[in-house]
Amino acid sequence: MKILNIDPDSPLFGYVRPGYRVLSVNGNQIEDAIDFRYKTTDEQVKIVFADPNGRMLDFDFEDIFADDLGLTLDDGKVRVCKNDCIFCFIRQQPQGMRRALYIKDEDYRLSFTHGNFVTLSNTTDDDIARIIEQRLSPLYVSVHATDDKLRRCMLRNEKLAPIIPRLKQLAEGGITIHTQVVLCPEINDGEQMDKTINDLAGLYPSVETLAVVPVGLTRYREHLAKLRPYNPDEAARIVDHVESIQRKLLREVGTRFVWAADEFYVAAQRDFPRLSEYEEMSQFENGIGMVREFLTRFNRRKRHLKGLNKSKRALFLTGHSSYPFFNKEFMPALTKEMGLQINLVPVTNFFWGETVTVSGLLTGQDLLREARKRQDEFDIVVLPPNCLNNDDLFLDNLTLDQFSAALGKPVAIGQYDLAATLKEVFQ
Repeated sequence: MKILNIDPDSPLFGYVRPGYRVLSVNGNQIEDAIDFRYKTTDEQVKIVFADPNGRMLDFDFEDIFADDLGLTLDDGKVRVCKNDCIFCFIRQQPQGMRRALYIKDEDYRLSFTHGNFVTLSNTTDDDIARIIEQRLSPLYVSVHATDDKLRRCMLRNEKLAPIIPRLKQLAEGGITIHTQVVLCPEINDGEQMDKTINDLAGLYPSVETLAVVPVGLTRYREHLAKLRPYNPDEAARIVDHVESIQRKLLREVGTRFVWAADEFYVAAQRDFPRLSEYEEMSQFENGIGMVREFLTRFNRRKRHLKGLNKSKRALFLTGHSSYPFFNKEFMPALTKEMGLQINLVPVTNFFWGETVTVSGLLTGQDLLREARKRQDEFDIVVLPPNCLNNDDLFLDNLTLDQFSAALGKPVAIGQYDLAATLKEVFQ
């Protein structure tokens, strides 16, 4: 494993450099950074390095932690997915976006470190043994259906191993698992959804939660499986059905276990559950309880917002799915009660297609187009908090600096804490 960086405070600084390799820890070869962290937990640790010329250096440590060594290691290649899921979002993308968006990762290590969902389709018995030995818990698993024939059909992988035995194996090894189902109309909903929920709930508490999320479809679906989105009536029935199952499971096992994604509530125009009903919020990043958390946090803090600039005009851009909710729940308080000049505008997703309505998939060019149409109506534009990556890149590779330069007006990035956003924007 190659060393990419070394912290100046590391006891190895000055002895090893970026470009050196970690050969072994206590005589054992190292597979990746997780493995390195695990194998350096012994009281006595001997680490062997090699410089670019192959010269070996070894160091002995006592009661050292991996973090104390200050090494950033190259984990090598990400394991990629060999399934061909009928709903795969990667295959519904145009060319010309960030390179990382075309990687179909199927890596249990990223599931442990980043909460990425994996199907376990390329996980071997040795991988399972390692997960259990090194306590790589929790894991996030995409199930989609517990009926093996249906699951193979949805993932278009005839060699796919049955999922329940795999989950039981992990459960017996003490691994906590969070699961999800991407729900597709008339395919894995109805009776199949009930079977999936019952089968997974039977593995509680090892399988701790289940998220039911709607299939995401773009306009780039030529030669792909024929799928459609859920309409508002269907979304309402799914919300009602999931909530009825929650009540039953809460009585029987003490947890609601399964949650419908926020998108279903928005599509059905239903009120969101109370914050407490989301329990531990274990699938917050999967869109489970995110909107309720946003609303609750604002309601708790809005009375403390003082001295905001009421002469400043702000344009808040969002997706069509969240617009009705934000317009109903927030705008009266912001404009009438607080007297702020805010124009909340939904942005049509021309890049992916109008069926894609979430703010996290809005591109820079679509946001810029909408802002330019209203150039004279605002002093500052506020973008959704989830439309940029950590490098300030939009999905279409437009940078935040390019966006700001093209617009010619101040740009702010919203936060999941609306009160904090208002303080920043209306200084």
